[in-house]
Amino acid sequence: MNAPIKSSVLRKDCSAAEWQARIDLAACHRLVTFYGWDNLIYNHIAMRVPDQPDYFLFKQHKVMFDEVTASNLVKIRIDGEQLNEDQGVNPAGFTIHTAVLKNRPDINCTLHVHSKVGMAMSAHAKGIRPMTQGAMRFYNRIAYHDYEGIATDINEAARIAADLGPRAKSMILRNHGLLTSGDDASEALTLMRYLVGACETQLMLEATGAEIIEPPPEVCEHTAAQWEKHDRKGGKDDWPAYLRIADRIDTSYRD
Repeated sequence: MNAPIKSSVLRKDCSAAEWQARIDLAACHRLVTFYGWDNLIYNHIAMRVPDQPDYFLFKQHKVMFDEVTASNLVKIRIDGEQLNEDQGVNPAGFTIHTAVLKNRPDINCTLHVHSKVGMAMSAHAKGIRPMTQGAMRFYNRIAYHDYEGIATDINEAARIAADLGPRAKSMILRNHGLLTSGDDASEALTLMRYLVGACETQLMLEATGAEIIEPPPEVCEHTAAQWEKHDRKGGKDDWPAYLRIADRIDTSYRD
């Protein structure tokens, strides 16, 4: 039976690695609210359990992002049967996040939101353009998945995984929203910050009708590679700063 193991977990019931993952994932939910990307009880962030890689942590369906805590996250098998609202899990969220976690062992955290600029960009025929330094993070490194309806069909997971491929960590779900992922919560969150920013600046500039300057391909590729190097090293310094923001808002996510 693939049901959440527990709806409320005490720290003593978890390994140290799992509890830290729970804190990080709960903090990530609070930060999504801070950045204004939350959508009541909808959209999701998933985290692979570090010492149980066949399981992931997920928000309970009826819980809002700013109500998520380390203890009220549920733990679910990645390769299990699809769950639904009656079992406390949003089925579309299950489809989207297991599509990535099941097929990409290099990815441990996935983040999906319906920000307004992201939804607008999801209907943009040409997608993200490398017109700013931040947007060049995604140069030849972002995937696209065509809209199939609300993702309650578990068979769509295989097509999402195929479209993401073996390299991309970010995806625009066409006519839907944005998806980022990473080795940890920090990478997934940072990629989403830059992706939302890239969408916003592109749509703002295109709306002016002004001529747009884009650097040559070799400069865009060089910049994207620089971002990747940064994320492997200096980007790891971001997470303590994120946690300081979360703690200033409300430390209850750690409970």
